[in-house]
Amino acid sequence: MSQLFTRIRLIGLALAALIYVVDQWIKYHVTWTLKLPEKGKIDLLPFFDLTWVENYGVSLGMLTAQSMEMRWGLVALTSLIALVVFVWIMREKAFGDILGLSLVLGGAAGNIDDRINFGFVVDYADFHIGDFRPFLVFNLADAAITIGVLIILARSFLIREKADQKSDAGTPVTEN
Repeated sequence: MSQLFTRIRLIGLALAALIYVVDQWIKYHVTWTLKLPEKGKIDLLPFFDLTWVENYGVSLGMLTAQSMEMRWGLVALTSLIALVVFVWIMREKAFGDILGLSLVLGGAAGNIDDRINFGFVVDYADFHIGDFRPFLVFNLADAAITIGVLIILARSFLIREKADQKSDAGTPVTEN
């Protein structure tokens, strides 16, 4: 059984590494090949553009780094969170939770890399319906973090409900 848990953790870490590599690859091409910083915006589809945004904060622009100390403070804070997620992956047994955590870890690594190298996170994906923008401009790392958190939350609510239902029926409850 221990080999199975080691294998799913390795799959999770490989997924995190893949998210990181693809995120950095896209950001490289958006920045240097397409020269989005110079152009500002590239219209692609009626509902999707590439738009250059330098994100100096974290989620929804909170904790905006307005100084070098704040920048490195955000690097330290997000690195600490990534470390906690890594440890959680190494302790977790359920593949679904490892999947969500891996998305969060890979996305966090991509955004931490940006903040170290540029002082900001490179955002470029601009989804919109006409002038309505349901999301801020984002990147692959942001999307991976969001999907990972949603997976973790959904699993925590759904598994708990299933466990409660089994408990109510007189069936012994087992860990997932």
